[in-house]
Formats: sequence, C-alpha cells, structure tokens
Amino acid sequence: MIDLSIIIVSFNTEKITNKCLVNLRRNLKKYPLNYQVVVVDNGSKDGSIPMLKKIAVDWKNLKVVLSNKNLGFGKGNNLGVTNSKGKYILYLNSDAIITDIDFFDLINVFKTKPDLGALTVKVVLSTGEIDPASHRGFPTIWRSFTYFLGLEKIFKNTFLLNKIFGGYHLVNLNLKEIHEIDVPTGAFLFTRRDIIDKIGGFDEDYFSYGEDIEMAFQIKKLGYKIIYYPLWQMLHLKSVSGLKKTDQKIRKKTSFYFYDSMKIFYRKHYAKSHNWLTNKLIYLAVDLKRKLIS
Repeated sequence: MIDLSIIIVSFNTEKITNKCLVNLRRNLKKYPLNYQVVVVDNGSKDGSIPMLKKIAVDWKNLKVVLSNKNLGFGKGNNLGVTNSKGKYILYLNSDAIITDIDFFDLINVFKTKPDLGALTVKVVLSTGEIDPASHRGFPTIWRSFTYFLGLEKIFKNTFLLNKIFGGYHLVNLNLKEIHEIDVPTGAFLFTRRDIIDKIGGFDEDYFSYGEDIEMAFQIKKLGYKIIYYPLWQMLHLKSVSGLKKTDQKIRKKTSFYFYDSMKIFYRKHYAKSHNWLTNKLIYLAVDLKRKLIS
C-alpha cells in the first residue's frame, strides 16, 4: 500500500495551486517516501486544468481528478480520497506552501501513538503569525461568545484568564510545544485512512468552511486524540481565496458559507442541549455577525 496520499482540491487558483505543487514536489524529493498526490479540480474556469494536466505528464505520482462542477471543499476532498490508496491521508489546501516537512516523521508519530486520530503542523500566515484556524477548541457557546466579543484578545496574555476567555483558539497553550487540541485546520489535516473510513470522510452538509471542525468532532467522538505538532511548519497563503477576495460577489458567497457552517455545527451538536429561545438567539447572533462583516 502507498504510505501517504495527499489530497488537494483546486478551484480557479491556477497560479497558487501551481506554486503549491512545485514546492510540494520539491519537498517530497528531499524527504522521499511512497506517496501519491491527488488533485481534484472543482470545475475551474481559469487555466487550472491545462496546468494540472501539464504537470501530471512527468509526475507519475500525481493523479488529477476532474469534476465538471464545484462540489465544495468536503465533497471534493471525499472524491479525492475515493481516488487514493494511501494508508495515511493528508488534506492539504491548494494555497499551502510546504518546503520542509518530513512526512515519515509524522507517520512515525502515528505509529508510536495508537490513540492519535489526527495532527497538524505549525501553520503560519504570510505575516509569520500562526494561522488561528489551525489551533482551535470546539466552538461552544461560551468560547464563541468570548471570542466574538473580543475577550479572547484582551486576556490573551493574562495567566489563567486566557484559559477562561481564550478557549476558542486555545491561547493559553504554548505554541512551541506539542500538545493536544480540539480542531486543526483543513489546510493541513493529517490522519489515517482507517479513521476516515469509520467516520465517512468530510460531512457533505457543509459546502465550504466548518468541515474540519465537524471531522475533528467525529474523530474525537471515536476516542482519538488530535495534536498540534510544531516540529514542522508550513505557509498558508490564506488571503488568495475566500473572505479576503476582492470580488464582492465571491466575498458575499464565501461569507454566507462561513457563517452558515457555524449554524450547521451548532444545530448538529449543541442545539439539543438548549431550549428553543437560546437556539433562536444563537442563530440570530450568527446572522447579525454575518451582516456586520458583509
């Protein structure tokens, strides 16, 4: 069996996807292993498809899967896994730049920790700061409340209070040390195929955003741990897509999916524990936040 399958979903990001693949291939030459890269193109209308076909000509480990429409992040990744054979799976964003990661080391972490369900490396932004989405707690009502009110930011560096008010991004934990987290980012989510088979991959109720939170929840529900592993790091060029797009239509659509995913997760896991009025207020708060951002 192939050691590692790297799954990448591409949608109208020709240049950045090309940069992702060029750097990934160079890294895999530096740290060789039995691998395959599966790129699912979600019906791109730019030059992504010709670019992918050109790269695949002389890269035998690259498999290109074409969809005639945009399946979304979760469904696109599930299609990629269906077309893969690796014992371990890495979900990698098309705007992720990897230059120095030994994947064998990550595989060995799993081999020595049978209760490990998933891990992520240190994911940094272009600013050099950690991508906050890569180091999260589950978005309970309290954690979401303290984060969106700005209390997490206020008490980020205050001992004890950062644990009470900073659970959304687990700001009390040392980013230089290996430790357990609740939610990694879907931009770099390393896991085992047998676990993916048990949970059924990404939940396709989410179109874009929230899939990684749901997957982490399901992995932990099975009794596995998820760890933050900062011995290696990658660059996430997050601004090239989504909420930071300059195109107003794309931003509006992305904003809808982003905040809708919050309601989907809440409805699936927290709504049953609260009365109808609390739930109504939560949904109204999410909608208000979306309108304020938009």
